[in-house]
Amino acid sequence: MAKLFFLLSGEHKTLPVSELKMILEAEGYAFKTLEQLDQTLRLEADLGCVEAVRLRAAFTRLCGLELFNCEAETSEIVKSMRSTSLNEVLREKESFAVRVKHVKNYASKINGMTLERKLGELVLNKKAKAKVNLKNPDKTFTGILTDGKFIFGVKLAEIPPKPFVERRPKKKPFFHPSAMPAKLARCMVNLAKPKAEELLLDPFCGTGSMLIEAALIGCRVLGFDIQRRMARGTFQNLSYFNIETEGILVADARDIPITKVDCVVTDPPYGRSATTLKRTTKQVVEEVLTSVYDMLDKGQRVCMAAPKTLNISSVGKALGYKHLESHFVYVHRSLTREITVFEKV
Repeated sequence: MAKLFFLLSGEHKTLPVSELKMILEAEGYAFKTLEQLDQTLRLEADLGCVEAVRLRAAFTRLCGLELFNCEAETSEIVKSMRSTSLNEVLREKESFAVRVKHVKNYASKINGMTLERKLGELVLNKKAKAKVNLKNPDKTFTGILTDGKFIFGVKLAEIPPKPFVERRPKKKPFFHPSAMPAKLARCMVNLAKPKAEELLLDPFCGTGSMLIEAALIGCRVLGFDIQRRMARGTFQNLSYFNIETEGILVADARDIPITKVDCVVTDPPYGRSATTLKRTTKQVVEEVLTSVYDMLDKGQRVCMAAPKTLNISSVGKALGYKHLESHFVYVHRSLTREITVFEKV
């Protein structure tokens, strides 16, 4: 077990932490939460979990091996650095760089570039044969200033946002205004805790956002949509990313023609830009939750989005599900999504 730190996205208050923990649980890594700070989570976990996070996470930016943490005061940072051994993390003649990241305006009195130079000098004092290389270093030391604390360590992995940008709805061959952004779709998939090769169902597949993100982390995927045009659009988008599926079918979510899946991740129509075919959104949600209940084993999950005004958590509990958590995502003035996770009991 190692002390690790994770720099999280500031795009949402609660989703990044929940997503990260669900990834570790899905991949079978035991962990202990050491401290939760603004956009930073400190954990004790096996080093192998970093690769799982790198491959799966949408709202994690960086993973690092923690060397020390202290108060966000320059004197304390320098003192901690001087008493920290680098023998296990920086070999002789390896090159390095130091990067300091501010979360919001925490410790704004500390100049990041000045601190980088000072920490770099202290590294050279400990490792005289090491070389500074700001463009392509062998090792990158990263410090995070947040919430009155300074977390410092060696960067193990970084998750670039570019792939998610390239999969945003308007970049895909088939576009619909109700489409879920790639980052949020990936996060919802992770909240359902599927493992590689498990079968994920989206009974309102729309443009295929959930299926694409699930397939990219190794899940088998299956999608239904009652509208032939949307099913064709999903197939078109999945083909664009060279994704094979278990099937994309035209089917009504009230009568799904399968008997067993491992999890369900979906964003049903709300009647704004996506039709509910003369049913209320509540009816649609109740029908699909009822329809998929017997397809799941005890402990398996449904992650579903719905308008906040629907109070979907109450709907699910009334149908026999255990409500695990909800997250609220503002979309525009007339829509805030509730991202809800249910478990079959």
